[in-house]
Amino acid sequence: MKKDSLQAALRKPAKRSGELPVAGMVEDIVGCKWSMRLLGLVAAGCTRPSALLRECEGLSTKVMNERLNKMMRIGIAQRTVIGEKPPLEVQYRLTSFGNRFNDLIEQVRRLQAELDSSVEKGSEALATDVPVVRGASKASEAGPRKSTR
Repeated sequence: MKKDSLQAALRKPAKRSGELPVAGMVEDIVGCKWSMRLLGLVAAGCTRPSALLRECEGLSTKVMNERLNKMMRIGIAQRTVIGEKPPLEVQYRLTSFGNRFNDLIEQVRRLQAELDSSVEKGSEALATDVPVVRGASKASEAGPRKSTR
């Protein structure tokens, strides 16, 4: 995706009041298990659609194409068509922005792994740095209340 179209995508009005466009983009990608899986595979060098489908058991071609198109619209992935006559070869790769985005996701994964290992070992070195939400009542832990009307 060209720089101008990426900037235009990031300038789109937020869906909710106060939401940053980048935050919405992160939510769109991180909130979807298939987008996260495809992002990781493309970053690891799996570029062909057939190879992506083989690596993602349960992923349909339709959903894969939707997620890859979303990643291209945002500017994370780029599609390259090789050849002029069928059969055409299609490849996906991360853009420079996509590589930066993937680096961010990898940092989050490393942090989670560190937290998981510190909890398993009983160490409180990292666990003490994790913010704790205090003041949660039993009613809020139980979930939403049913309306009495």
